[in-house]
Amino acid sequence: MFARFRHLVDRKGSNRVMVRMRALLRSNEFYLIPLALVIGTLAGAVVTLMAEIAQIAHVLIYGIPVDVRLSAHARVSPWAALLAPALGGLVLGIMEWSRRRMKISNAVDPIEANALRGGNLSMRDSVVVSSQTLISNGCGASVGLEAGYTQIGSGIASLLGKFFNLRRNDLRLIVGCGAAAAIAAAFGAPITGAFYACELIVGVYSVGSAAPILAASLAGALTAQWLGGAPYSIEIPKVSSVGIEQYLALIGLALITGGVGIAVMRSSSMFERLFAWLPVWLRPVIGGLIVGSFAIVTPQVLAAGHGAMVLDLFHEMTIGLIAIIIALKLTACLISLASGFRGGLFFASLFVGSLIGKFFAALLLLISPDFAIDPLVAMLTGMATLGVAIVGGPLTMSFLVLEMTRNVDVTAVVLAGCIVTSICVRFMFGHSFSTWRLHLRGETIRSANDVGWLRNLTVERLMRSDVGKVPSTTTIAAARREFALGSRPGIVIVNNADEYVGLVLLPDLFSSDLDTIADDIQVIELARLIDIVLIPEMNVKSAMAVFDEAEAEMLAVVDSTDSRKVVGFLTETFARRRYVEEIDKATRGVLGALS
Repeated sequence: MFARFRHLVDRKGSNRVMVRMRALLRSNEFYLIPLALVIGTLAGAVVTLMAEIAQIAHVLIYGIPVDVRLSAHARVSPWAALLAPALGGLVLGIMEWSRRRMKISNAVDPIEANALRGGNLSMRDSVVVSSQTLISNGCGASVGLEAGYTQIGSGIASLLGKFFNLRRNDLRLIVGCGAAAAIAAAFGAPITGAFYACELIVGVYSVGSAAPILAASLAGALTAQWLGGAPYSIEIPKVSSVGIEQYLALIGLALITGGVGIAVMRSSSMFERLFAWLPVWLRPVIGGLIVGSFAIVTPQVLAAGHGAMVLDLFHEMTIGLIAIIIALKLTACLISLASGFRGGLFFASLFVGSLIGKFFAALLLLISPDFAIDPLVAMLTGMATLGVAIVGGPLTMSFLVLEMTRNVDVTAVVLAGCIVTSICVRFMFGHSFSTWRLHLRGETIRSANDVGWLRNLTVERLMRSDVGKVPSTTTIAAARREFALGSRPGIVIVNNADEYVGLVLLPDLFSSDLDTIADDIQVIELARLIDIVLIPEMNVKSAMAVFDEAEAEMLAVVDSTDSRKVVGFLTETFARRRYVEEIDKATRGVLGALS
């Protein structure tokens, strides 16, 4: 009896502690910093563990030395190159076949979670996605681990955020902290990780988000460094300064990489159609065989390409060889993703972009030696600008170069190129690779900006169901007797099948001009907006567009586009007021104000 009483007391005491902690976290962004540090430490440890597992898999499968990256090896066994991606693909194919058979929905990535779900991520799905990414990269498919890093980092953050019952804006911020820590740990670049979260995961820069994101990013980078070093870190030697005359050439390179990025993203849907006719379990097997055949030509197409990039930065290469590696790597990446392998294009875009920069510098030297540019500067510019074109985040890529080179002059020209590429891609295409893949699935988001509240604020939630309805044969006098002036904004007219045929505002119904003929005229003669209605699934923004186009004060709501049965009504004034309230709430969240 005493033991049971003590258990109840202990449980009540722990509950009070949890309630107090949750209240602190909800009261001020300052208290999110300790939570962000915990998240950053956990994310840094998981990133390091995943990188080590992938490297061990490469060593065991391909027989490479422990201290050599797979893509940097001179050659690999043809049998290993063909069988490893194919068998890894078979595992992934069976997993995907099982998911579809059990009708489990697709996993949500951090961008979609923050844009549509208020930062709500499934930890189970995050573990599955990270495991699939690890299998894909470990068997040699041409994808990077960074998608798995950010997924598991964001998943851990979302899990802790939901445990502490954080508000919507705070949960989105904490998810950004998890992604920031993962990228910072991967590249050993805390500022890059912080800007990655702001630009790509949270969607905005804000005063309130700066401290927690930076804290998580620093914790992730330091944890990875303490555990053995960032898996994607690259040491760049001293880079020569960039003259004003070289800016124009490098801006031209930025435009080229922007075009390449758009072509890659456009091609992704074409490659997916090539595999669509195959059984879902067989697609990654075929994709793995194709990538393996490329690896026999050059191992640089395997995995993310980190080792190959470090190798190519400091080695002389012919123009023909550079072009072949660019073509094979891009094709291998698209085939890997289209056939069903999991992974990201973050590091692959950096690798290919650096080769495009090297190719550009060599070609410019060949055409006009007087306008030659430093190949290393061109590689850094190409790396960052193709990263912007495919991944997004011009400041993210610029700070990555700054943290790699510690050279402000080079970073300045890279930043200029990133801005040009970003403008070019946004103007001509409008998506990054992540949002383009969501677009192909039917989503319309273009960034991680929070639009989930807008989708949740539907006509169904806003409408009033106590709609006043009268048959079309009702006279004006009868309608006046049934509905008093001022009792409602208007009434809906229905036919014998109870279907919508029009709407009459009460001020029009009680117009003094109709007093003498009210007993003789039917309300159908006053009907307006006969073909203009709302449906419950519309969000408030779409509804306001209908109000503006119709110049209406009130609209009827029918149950579907195929039916005219009236289920309610909505006024323009109420819809606009609710929209402004939600916009104000979202704006205060961006500025870091307490809601």
